[in-house]
Amino acid sequence: MLGTQQLLDAALRSGLPRFVHVSTDEVYGSIATGSWNEERALEPNSPYSASKAGSDLLARSYHRTHGLNVSITRCSNNYGPYHFPEKLIPLFVSNLIDDLHVPLYGEGNNIRDWLHVDDHTRAIALVLTRGRAGEIYNIGGGTELTNTELTQMLLDSTGKDWSYVDRVADRLGHDLRYSVDITKIQAELGYKPEVPFEQGLADVVQWYRDNREWWEPLKERAALIG
Repeated sequence: MLGTQQLLDAALRSGLPRFVHVSTDEVYGSIATGSWNEERALEPNSPYSASKAGSDLLARSYHRTHGLNVSITRCSNNYGPYHFPEKLIPLFVSNLIDDLHVPLYGEGNNIRDWLHVDDHTRAIALVLTRGRAGEIYNIGGGTELTNTELTQMLLDSTGKDWSYVDRVADRLGHDLRYSVDITKIQAELGYKPEVPFEQGLADVVQWYRDNREWWEPLKERAALIG
C-alpha cells in the first residue's frame, strides 16, 4: 500500500494526465450466488485482499481530495503465458507435463471466474483511454469453474488422471466464490471477453510445453528458497 501512495504522489506532482489502478475481485469478499457490482462495499477476508482494498481506497481518495484523474479496475482470476509458476494453472501444467503430482486445496469447490490476460489488457486499455475519472470498472472473463472442474481440464490436456492429484489442507482465508458483474464496462466502454476459455487454456498448456527455459529456472529458484 505504501508503494501505491508513492505512485499516486508521483502522479500528482508530475501532473500525470491519467492513472489506472489495477485491483482484484478479492476485495469484495466471497459471494454465494449472483455477482458483485462496483457499488458493493469492500469486505476482504485475507491480508492480501485487505491490502488491495486499502490501495483502492487510496486511489479513490486522490481523486476525491486532489482531483487526480484516476480510475480503478477490479479483475477476476487471470491466466495466460508468462504466468508465474506458483499460481494454480501454471503450477499444475508444469508439474503434470513433468509427470509430477499437483496439490488441490480442500474439497476443490472454490469457484473462480477465469480471465485471459489478453482480454484483461484490452479492458485496461479501454479504461485508460475512455474510462471516467473516479470510477470503478469490474473486468471478468465469463468462465466460472470450480477448482475441481479446472483440475479435470488440466488433467485431460496433459494426459494424466486423478492419481496425480494430492488433496491438501485448504489455505487460510480462502474464499469460496468470487464473481463480478461486468455490465458497467460493457455498457460504457464496449468491453467483452474475446478469448474462449477452452482455446485459451489449450494455448497456455502448449506455451508451457514450448517454453520450459522460461519457467523451469523460476521453479528451481523457488524450490531453493522454500
